[in-house]
Amino acid sequence: MIDPRKPTLLRAAPRLLQILRVLARHKFLGALLGRTHWPAPQEVRETLEELGLIFLKFGQVLAMRGDLLPQAYVDELALLHDQLPAMDFEVVRATVEAELGRPLSQVFASFNEVPLGAATIAQVHEASLHDGRHVAVKVQRPGLQALIATDMAALNYLVALGESVFPSLRALDLPVVVREFATSLRRETDFNREARSVVLFRTAMADFPDLWIPDVVAECSSAAVLTLEFSAGERVDFYARQHPQAMPQAMNTLVRLMLQTIFEEGLFHADPHPGNVFVLPDGRLSLLDFGNTGELDEAMRESLTLLLESVVNGDARAATEAYLEMAPAGEDINRGALLVDIKTVLYEIRRTNLDNVSVGNALEALLRAGSRNGVHNPGEFVLLTRAFVILESMIRQLAPDHNYMDSFREQIARLRALHFAPERVKEKTGKLVRDIERLVMDAPGDTRRVLRRIAEGDLGSLPGLEALGGRFSRNLERLARAIAFAALVISGSLLLLTPMSGWHHTLGEVMIVGGIVGMVLSGIGAMRREKRQR
Repeated sequence: MIDPRKPTLLRAAPRLLQILRVLARHKFLGALLGRTHWPAPQEVRETLEELGLIFLKFGQVLAMRGDLLPQAYVDELALLHDQLPAMDFEVVRATVEAELGRPLSQVFASFNEVPLGAATIAQVHEASLHDGRHVAVKVQRPGLQALIATDMAALNYLVALGESVFPSLRALDLPVVVREFATSLRRETDFNREARSVVLFRTAMADFPDLWIPDVVAECSSAAVLTLEFSAGERVDFYARQHPQAMPQAMNTLVRLMLQTIFEEGLFHADPHPGNVFVLPDGRLSLLDFGNTGELDEAMRESLTLLLESVVNGDARAATEAYLEMAPAGEDINRGALLVDIKTVLYEIRRTNLDNVSVGNALEALLRAGSRNGVHNPGEFVLLTRAFVILESMIRQLAPDHNYMDSFREQIARLRALHFAPERVKEKTGKLVRDIERLVMDAPGDTRRVLRRIAEGDLGSLPGLEALGGRFSRNLERLARAIAFAALVISGSLLLLTPMSGWHHTLGEVMIVGGIVGMVLSGIGAMRREKRQR
């Protein structure tokens, strides 16, 4: 939806000149040239607000990067607000009718012209459908895509120019930050994606009796209009003033939500602040605004699990390896210095009362250590760290006496037990066997096809090439069989280690015996083939 490369330099030039004038007036250019000091944090914030929507959002992204900027600037940028004047109602009407292809009165029985809130990307209106359903309608600001594309192009040109003239800026890794920023904007402006996220979270949270997520009204939604069930609740921070006794249970629910969606579904709400958490009249929590969500693949979830366990255990070397699996290293990474920095981080955590440890702050410290030593922190990891920081901040604000780490440890223990449950082990074993079977079936043919292409290419016909391919295929088959039998032995052992008895132990014993017998027979067969070849 947003391609910052599309606008040419000529088209972006007027906006680029306007940005440069603003930066010069606030003494940014003088600071780059070394003639003046950097502007004060407050002036930096005011400059970004003056530059408009995209730079305001960019400042909010920079506020998450405590690994790149001094804390004074991070604190000031965190004050950036995204509340803008509301759109004229006729603009809202025109957008809704163009997106949904029908007059507003045909879609909605009533539509409140005064918005519930107006932010940088969209504004929300209360409405009702002809079937009586109470809904909230999120309408995107018109012309947003063109504005974003032009400003992103200007921002890219500024970063490239700055790094070419001032090589010291390369330490800030700004091109990566800008690229991640563009990805974040794509998420927030794609209402179809937000609708899919709502459906995924509703499915994942179906067994949460004390949590409700409003459903999408698909027939009244599009890429720029999103209609949801109305959440007739009260902001959790307002509710906490009258019902402080309800907050510990509410915070436990949010902790469980965060951890379960991360480790079980690979999803997380990246902005769990009080304005997105409501309390319904029946006491249930309602989670809103899924425009900014993150996704973690299975490999990153495994690395995150190892990282958190290493942090708790104080194992700096294991934490370093797990961190580097999540955040690929740059060419100039200093592994020795990174290990020392992570040891320091873990030492500070270990010397603190574990009940007062902040997971978000610990992850932020790791991000800073990585950035200092050449690691390019991936956007999802930064987003996840920010989500933990926001959640912990809300817990401290609403339930200051609540032992957050008890909830955290309880949920980690539950997820670990679930991870090693017999059913999960069986499922993973089955997947591993299927993958190995596919490898065994496909590898010989794939190998021969590759070798045939080499033989028919510029290399010409090489003597013995087919024989070499045959030997390679047979060796690959043997290796695959060995891996499959070893997997049976390992999976059987895991089943025997589970606290459950009965058929789980019987199945484990059968798998171990089958794996060992298979390895013995494969070894005997290999020796016989070698003997015949002699």
